[in-house]
Amino acid sequence: MTGSSTVALVTGGGRGIGKAVSLELGKMGYSVAVNYNRSRESAEEVAKLLQKEGISAEVFQADVSKAEEVERLFCEIEERMGTVLVLVNNAGITRDNILMRMKDDEWDDVISADLNSVFLVTRRAIRGMAKSRWGRIVNISSVIALVGNQGQANYAAAKAGVIGFTKSVAREMGSRNITVNAVAPGFIETDMTAILPEKYREAMLGQIPAGRMGKPEDIAGVVAFLVSDKASYINGQVIAVDGGMTMS
Repeated sequence: MTGSSTVALVTGGGRGIGKAVSLELGKMGYSVAVNYNRSRESAEEVAKLLQKEGISAEVFQADVSKAEEVERLFCEIEERMGTVLVLVNNAGITRDNILMRMKDDEWDDVISADLNSVFLVTRRAIRGMAKSRWGRIVNISSVIALVGNQGQANYAAAKAGVIGFTKSVAREMGSRNITVNAVAPGFIETDMTAILPEKYREAMLGQIPAGRMGKPEDIAGVVAFLVSDKASYINGQVIAVDGGMTMS
């Protein structure tokens, strides 16, 4: 159902992986709703890049970890652009700390931003998708959900929750021509990884058979495939995009 009248929402769509996904979906012909929480300038930059190519794109502010803001977000999108039929749940944060020192708010903030947001946004989005009897949902998880990581018990738990959520909703909505899949990025060049110590980066690279970090565009390409008609028979799957880091 690709076309300029089909609306795609990307949460956290102004930076990193979200930016690459927003641009890729725009190239596919979708009208793109770029959600942001605090990074308004980045989101507006993405929208302008799309608009220069003649693609319909608008920015929408909302903290997607809060139910009332999610409802407002969808009302605004529906009023200005139409029904969301493609959803990419990308918004998320990290608050790293070893478990013995992890504060309650470091746990709660990550669970809220990385897992609760996926529940809230998806629950609202499937109303329009079910009515249209068509929809594509891609949830951005992480390879950390598959293998764990020191200092990231909160992040691993949230992203593993995203995988379980993905599979459950895929079973619920599959008969209505709605697919729900997850992408698990590995070590990707983003603002989040740029601040890591060089020693840690080198150690991570040593675990990647490809010998390099991934790019946001590597993730965007897989997302684009999953929302396309070519992937209509793929549902409830988790695709690791990690250069072979977690191969089994």
